[in-house]
Amino acid sequence: MAATEQLGSIVDSTGLAGRTAGSELVAAYRPGSFFLASRAGTLLAHGVAHRAPDAADPAEAVRAVLAAARPGSVVVGALPFAPGAPASLVVPEAVHHGPPPVVTPNPVPRPRRRPLAMRAVPGQQVYADGVRAALELMRGTELAKVVLARALEVTSGEPVNLAELLGSLIELDPVGYTFAVDTGQGTLVGSSPELLVSRKGGTVFANPLAGTLPRDRDPVVDGQRATRLLGSAKDRLEHGLVAEAVAEGLRPFVRKLEVSEPELLPTTALWHLSTRITGELTDPDVSSVDLARALHPTPAVCGTPVASARAAIADIESFDRGFYTGAVGWCDEHGDGEWVVAIRCGLVDANTVRLFAGAGIVPGSRPADEVAETSAKFRPLLTALGFAHEELDGGAR
Repeated sequence: MAATEQLGSIVDSTGLAGRTAGSELVAAYRPGSFFLASRAGTLLAHGVAHRAPDAADPAEAVRAVLAAARPGSVVVGALPFAPGAPASLVVPEAVHHGPPPVVTPNPVPRPRRRPLAMRAVPGQQVYADGVRAALELMRGTELAKVVLARALEVTSGEPVNLAELLGSLIELDPVGYTFAVDTGQGTLVGSSPELLVSRKGGTVFANPLAGTLPRDRDPVVDGQRATRLLGSAKDRLEHGLVAEAVAEGLRPFVRKLEVSEPELLPTTALWHLSTRITGELTDPDVSSVDLARALHPTPAVCGTPVASARAAIADIESFDRGFYTGAVGWCDEHGDGEWVVAIRCGLVDANTVRLFAGAGIVPGSRPADEVAETSAKFRPLLTALGFAHEELDGGAR
């Protein structure tokens, strides 16, 4: 089977003729496949032709596995948060490309159901105590920002249908980066608002986000929150640390670096501060994975300085992030590719999902606000799963 197939072969085999091409790829997803839908298009990959070797430098591993693969191959997968942890990168047996999925206008609402169990790791009070500990660290060290995460373990009465979950996530946020990748320990599924980096020919693009407020159903209140976020000194400080780090990370690789002013980026659940960064590569041999490795982790998911933030995370957080706050994406033999920050996601294993959410802690952060922010970040995935999430304000403490 060719490395890159025309859409028709998969449409014929799954009986999905008549739908839009991007939506067909959503429906054709199978457990173990790789899926990424972005504003640039949709990619679905099946099977494993080659597995990238474990290596300290994932870019070198990608180059090595592509050199051994047939012409026209791509590498897909995920990079972990922790340095030295193994990546999950493969050359698939078949790759299918399509346009971005088309969202059905006025989709039929899915019935809400309560999960069998829901457990926060850590609970809200312990997380708030962690925020206070991080703020205390900032008073006596060089630590300027640290991103603290928490998890929410949810158990359903039946196995999660991953194709349905992907479709629900796309309906909830059509402009997000919706993904599914088999990590070997479960399937990481999510809809990230944040592009880490893309490379197309000589053009490099990054879109760092930091600074967040929950949205509101009341349009007046929602607009007030957007205005407050754009003018918030605390959030602009947090955002500036991230945007500056991404720009500096790209600077050695590009010329004509252009950095926009911060602007608002809305998702269905949250307002974000967003900066668009573009440049032209000086060396055509620098791949999208090279760029992703140079930028990862940004202060948006770790903090600054990175070494101090990592130490604080290791000391305060009570779980292993795995691929959460890593990167998910693809790279072809020419070095082109797209890598998104692995946030707003959960690790699915049969009927259990471990959801992740984090918040950036800087001087001026308030523990109660950071608890509320992480709770808001859980809600889109809970909604896509069909779960009621009122427990976040009560039972999941």
